[in-house]
Amino acid sequence: MSAPTEPAWKRWLDRLLMVNVLMVFVGAGVFAFAVVRQGQGNDWLMDRVQVLWQPLFAPAISLLIMAALVSGIFSWWKRRVLKPDRGSGS
Repeated sequence: MSAPTEPAWKRWLDRLLMVNVLMVFVGAGVFAFAVVRQGQGNDWLMDRVQVLWQPLFAPAISLLIMAALVSGIFSWWKRRVLKPDRGSGS
């Protein structure tokens, strides 16, 4: 038996979301490093993070949260609608 193939749009969406997760993780690491550097008196990196926050990191975090919520709601709906009938007796 062969595994069902998924549509091309789903593969591209999965790739986009994986890149998004990677960007959020890298951004979190850079932010943590910037906080440490700012504590040492060097504000340059924190200034760059603040410049990139609105156009890059805020949308990436929002997309990550939205994708997780949509995925969770879709899985819950699929379990409820496609739940096997327990009273069929087969």
